Amino acid sequence: IYMNKKFLVGLFFLLASSFAFKAIAQTDSLQKMPTYKVGIFAPLYLDSVFTNNNFRYNQGVPKFIVPAVEFVQGAQIALDSMVMEKENINASIYDSRSYTQSISTLIKNKKLDSLNLIIGSVKDADYKQLADFALLKNIPFISATYPNDGGVTGNPFTVILNSTLKAHCEAIYSYLLQNHGTDLIYLCRKKGSQEDKVAAYFKMLNEQDGRALLNIRTLNTDSAFTVDFLKPKLDSNRQSVIIGGSLEEGFATSLAVACYNLFETYPITLIGMPNWDAFTSLQKKEDFESFPVYFTSPYFNTKLDNYSKTLTAAYSKKYKTKPSDMAFKGFESVQLFIKLLAKYPDDFMKHINDKSFKVFCDYTIRPVSLKKENLTPDYFENKHLYFIKLLNGAKSKAW
Repeated sequence: IYMNKKFLVGLFFLLASSFAFKAIAQTDSLQKMPTYKVGIFAPLYLDSVFTNNNFRYNQGVPKFIVPAVEFVQGAQIALDSMVMEKENINASIYDSRSYTQSISTLIKNKKLDSLNLIIGSVKDADYKQLADFALLKNIPFISATYPNDGGVTGNPFTVILNSTLKAHCEAIYSYLLQNHGTDLIYLCRKKGSQEDKVAAYFKMLNEQDGRALLNIRTLNTDSAFTVDFLKPKLDSNRQSVIIGGSLEEGFATSLAVACYNLFETYPITLIGMPNWDAFTSLQKKEDFESFPVYFTSPYFNTKLDNYSKTLTAAYSKKYKTKPSDMAFKGFESVQLFIKLLAKYPDDFMKHINDKSFKVFCDYTIRPVSLKKENLTPDYFENKHLYFIKLLNGAKSKAW
């Protein structure tokens, strides 16, 4: 209950401030410094959860707005703690799901024309609108949490920080090529459009020169993976790498259970998809004791660094709870990219890989061209992915 009340305080603050948070030094001497304007967008749905400043949900904060609120709270703490020596930062927070101040309305009324940087925890139509506007106005747009290109092409001002599924498959394939070239490799999948994409990515990567570099065999089943189905494919004298080629939790669980029941006799390395990180069924120590499950992720944070300590202390003081991963992502994207903007206001994109302002994670942001003949990048994307090991309910960096 107390946590919900603290959330409400934060929501009221956002409502009362018309979605604007200013981080501007006010002394006369600092007013002479250059000012850079930053727009931070998240789907807060404030028009839906409040009526005449009254909160509509008696049962507490609705789950569908929690990630956006936490992202914004992390962003606010970053702005509060940021020390700028030679410039002013004017940062405004926008509710991308506002009825009266939607993204399209803001663009139409030229409210965003003066922005120097856009940071968004948005997806679907909101993401596409901001990406298109960023291209039109040559404003860098950092998509902080959406793991999708959203159909954006020919847009060298859009940066996808939360790597796409294709990038994850590239990282897994590169790892296999370097470490498991002679081992048994199985891509396990079920029917489905996402599964088709995963299979197509691996096929494309493995047959770039018209011939397969790795012997990747596909195992397809319409039902759950079982020991009886998997066991005949394995060799107790050879290492087997099992790729879980589905984003569905039920599939992931059945495959992990089958591998767990075989791994003491058959050497097995199980690598899942990036969203396996959130599957609670895989984090039960008693179900998968001593059996690791691997997956790739653009985010890894031990939370022992000074930035993490700053965020945790400020968040705990203000909201009486620990910051979530979304709060860390909001904090990091604001802290990192605003400092890059201040250092490189005229050629931000050319210096986007400057490592001097690292916050939590390592990022390697590269141009992506969906077709070889494209002269202009379709977008930029973070290609640095961590291999995470989930073992006995605890996560650690594996490679």
